[in-house]
Amino acid sequence: MLNQLKTIESKRLYTAFFMLIAVVLIIFFHNPFLLWSVLGIAYIVAFYEAYKLYNKEAPKWFFLLFCILIWIGIFFSPSLNGLFVALVFLASYQAYTKKGKIEQIMPFIYPTIPFILLYLLYLEYTINAIIWLIFIVALTDSFAYFGGKLLGGKLFSNSAFCITSPNKTKEGVLIGVSCAVIVGTFVGLGVCEFFTSFVFSFCASVASVFGDLYESYLKRKAEVKDSGSIFPGHGGMLDRLDGYFFGAIILYALLGIIQR
Repeated sequence: MLNQLKTIESKRLYTAFFMLIAVVLIIFFHNPFLLWSVLGIAYIVAFYEAYKLYNKEAPKWFFLLFCILIWIGIFFSPSLNGLFVALVFLASYQAYTKKGKIEQIMPFIYPTIPFILLYLLYLEYTINAIIWLIFIVALTDSFAYFGGKLLGGKLFSNSAFCITSPNKTKEGVLIGVSCAVIVGTFVGLGVCEFFTSFVFSFCASVASVFGDLYESYLKRKAEVKDSGSIFPGHGGMLDRLDGYFFGAIILYALLGIIQR
């Protein structure tokens, strides 16, 4: 087992350490404008990466402009309405001019919707919900990685387009989800009661696994190893946040149900 752990890249650990410090500082000094700003920077980078994965080319300036305008609109009107309006304009333009392709609109769905819901999760359910999500996804991903590396086992997915890493095993995922649910249930008590926290932690943890799987699918289709290189040893913005995207969507939807 020690030999397996020695194969972990040191730069991966260093990057994870500095990212952890950054997250702790953001949580400690949190306010809506700070979180909106940090998420906005991450969103623009992730949008750029996603566009390249979908289209195998960098986005034209007006796509990035739409991306920025959507995020500015979210600050003044926190909802999905601005995004839907932008999608109507883009789809109408493509339909009228017969220019472009559906892949050019996809980045306005993924990762745009997850980023908006991450911000809404904070606004509607406080920083406690964000901390809860971080614990769920981070523990799921970390223990799935280390569990798969130490125990091996069967690949979580054998699809040629999906995860091909030998560390992403069914046994590793089971360990990751189990640890995330145990810890996440108690962290979630800052948002809801025990049984609800248990169920929601499980659902968000499983969703985060498939968030990772979906982004891996996009990378395999684009024939690239990472979505970018902004984080040494970790790849791009999408590589770091993929699990949070699906986890945020599920957690936000479930919390919305118990509020009704």
